[in-house]
Amino acid sequence: MTGTLWRHRDFMLLWVGQSVSRLGDQFTAFALPVLAVLALHPTAEEMGYLAAAGTLPFLLFGLLVGVWVDRLRKRPVLIVGDLGRGLLVGSVAVLGLVGLLQMTFLYAFAFAIGILTVFFDIAYQAYLPVLVPRDTLTDANSKLETTSSMAQVVGPSLAGVIVELFTAPAAMVFDAFSFFFSTTTLLRIRKEEPDPHGVRAASVAHDLREGLHVVLGDARLRMIAGCTATSNFFSNVLFALFVLYALDALHISPLTLGLITAVGGAGGVLGAFAATPIADRIGVGWAIIAGVALSGFATILIPFAEGELAPALIAASLALTFFGSLVYNINQVSFRQTVVPIRLQGRLNATMRTIVWGTIPLGGLAGGFLGQALGLQPGILIGAVGGSFSFLWVLLSPVRKIVTMPEPAA
Repeated sequence: MTGTLWRHRDFMLLWVGQSVSRLGDQFTAFALPVLAVLALHPTAEEMGYLAAAGTLPFLLFGLLVGVWVDRLRKRPVLIVGDLGRGLLVGSVAVLGLVGLLQMTFLYAFAFAIGILTVFFDIAYQAYLPVLVPRDTLTDANSKLETTSSMAQVVGPSLAGVIVELFTAPAAMVFDAFSFFFSTTTLLRIRKEEPDPHGVRAASVAHDLREGLHVVLGDARLRMIAGCTATSNFFSNVLFALFVLYALDALHISPLTLGLITAVGGAGGVLGAFAATPIADRIGVGWAIIAGVALSGFATILIPFAEGELAPALIAASLALTFFGSLVYNINQVSFRQTVVPIRLQGRLNATMRTIVWGTIPLGGLAGGFLGQALGLQPGILIGAVGGSFSFLWVLLSPVRKIVTMPEPAA
């Protein structure tokens, strides 16, 4: 199986392009909130708005985008998504370098980038089952998540160095070029996609209902969606305040913060490698449960991190969180890609994304309000404690009975 993907030219192009793009994403994910805190001095509430702006499009447009993606070939959607995001991130970097940025500009750019990300992410997860054999999906997801986690190790530390030596906008320039590189690799993929012409015969309302039924009609997918949505809500309560808390309250430098995040990414790399062996050892269902439980409970260390030990405690917390998240995500994403037919993958991903990413902007807004009303540390504590209970969705469901990956759906 592994050897098949190493010799799979089109998958390797996708993998290399996305690896570079994910590394670039880490630069912007690190630099954008740092730029806001250091240059614009926002309140906790404004940081909540910024955290919400980039993911609000999933809540607003996700279901409709899923219908649209299922009616089109996926690769052109991916190309336009990467090219557009490269241009937008480059525009933010230029405005930042000349000192013209304002918080309202950051909200608008984050929202626009979020719209393109909706199209890209829904098409991306629907494209993978088309590109590779269905029995290699777990291996393909593991490879993609491994390099994504490696990007979380290298990206923040490099971004921290660049921000420390130059400026935050300079770090975002690399992300813009990474999107253009990914666009080039996508253009070189040769495999022809089947024309999904039959999907167009149905009405949009019919397709929306069918996509909702795929997720809500299967108790396993329904509970996975509830679990991920709950985890995403509370983790974004926490992380909407995290950079402001680290830089202003704990007085951690951007360089140290980048290194802390890199340690967390290292935990994700280990989680990506361990996801399949853990599932083989304890079963797919219990791997899903254990992964999300670990990622939730580990965040409780963050609000209690103070003094000289704060960087080490936060780094340990992020490493455990990312490890658990990768074990959870690789197994649950591979499971749902396997049990749902290819013609419904776009709507499956759109429905899941709308549910599980739709809570992210709500969590960001809640985090901003809690941080403003109660203070940064209490707001982070609420996010950590709330997220630690998200595993109950999958523990008290048929998910725990999944032993191995089922045969791929026709």
